[in-house]
Amino acid sequence: MANPLTTLLLVALLSLSAAAATRTKLQPTNNVDGGICKSLVETQGYACEEHKVTTADGYVLGLQRIPAGRSSNKTAAKLPVLLQHGLLMDASAWLLNEPDKALAFILADKGFDVWLANARGTESSRGHTSLSPNDPAYWDWSWDELTAYDLPAAFQYVNNQTGQKLHYVGHSLGTLTALAAFSQEKLLNLLRSAALLSPIAYLGQISPFGRTAADIFLAQVNRLLDFICTRPGIDCSNFLSVTTGPNCCLSSSSIDALFKHTPQTTSTKNALHLFQMVRKGTIEMYDYGLSITNMQHYRQPTPPVYNMANIPKDVPLFLSYGGRDPLSNVFDVNLLLDNLKDHDKDKLVVQFREDYAHMDFIMAMNANQVVYDPLLSFFRLH
Repeated sequence: MANPLTTLLLVALLSLSAAAATRTKLQPTNNVDGGICKSLVETQGYACEEHKVTTADGYVLGLQRIPAGRSSNKTAAKLPVLLQHGLLMDASAWLLNEPDKALAFILADKGFDVWLANARGTESSRGHTSLSPNDPAYWDWSWDELTAYDLPAAFQYVNNQTGQKLHYVGHSLGTLTALAAFSQEKLLNLLRSAALLSPIAYLGQISPFGRTAADIFLAQVNRLLDFICTRPGIDCSNFLSVTTGPNCCLSSSSIDALFKHTPQTTSTKNALHLFQMVRKGTIEMYDYGLSITNMQHYRQPTPPVYNMANIPKDVPLFLSYGGRDPLSNVFDVNLLLDNLKDHDKDKLVVQFREDYAHMDFIMAMNANQVVYDPLLSFFRLH
């Protein structure tokens, strides 16, 4: 069961990021020197392309493409792989370590055509066909829209550019959106396989005290950070370990790189949606709170449910989770696995890392051996 203090500080982080979404001026992080390609990829000796794709609801998303490794043939036929980051992050999440330890570079060097997605609201994806990020309407979305619009737009764009079905890797929130889409039998015609690191589906086991924290968030976010940082045992200078668990294997250089590019901005509505999941212990669409409002959006008084048991049994899935992860909680992952109990045995690989917390899966110095090597073996089978 998660440490309740972890949940409290996560609430604070979400509050800060969501609050930024309502400011008339958004403060950029540090991807300003020509974008992710120039600041993080080309500096390591890799070719990189910046792409744009427009979603069906008008958001203009940035994608980065690493078409080849440092020594591989750019023109040779390669299988595409799409990487989707987690909450409060962007595509830089896959590029924080040295090339032999960062998943995006490893995939490129292993012969894959690597595509990096950036969710709406992040620095690379703040465009819109008619709205400005200064408009409140721009931020009227939750992860429902990431599932319904962002992910399909990225999948279709990569497919159009390469002519091939793609492998997918998601971390944290990037797993929730994929699972939700798969449960509706969406994207499957474009998918080869999916690897889900720190899978997020259920959040109900985050602890009763954590659910109380969600109630506090929903009722009053403005003074929450000050309250949390005065609690005994809370060191607000160490957000990473408190919010994401005692990560085992991060280097100081990768942590420094992380905080140059995070936190990225999300919407208040997205934060509210996640804390609805904590309170209810369900995976369902955003709850507008009133039956009449839900009726207007869904034609039913309660939000529709994403039923994980509806994920087709033949979808190749690789799930990797950690014993020290307070966000992808072991109890909640087991509930997800129970929903997948009838999945074809040769299509489901489950890996448990007792010593891993949330950020280890994208930043650990040994992830290349203990997580990415099995992931690559899984991709080669599909």
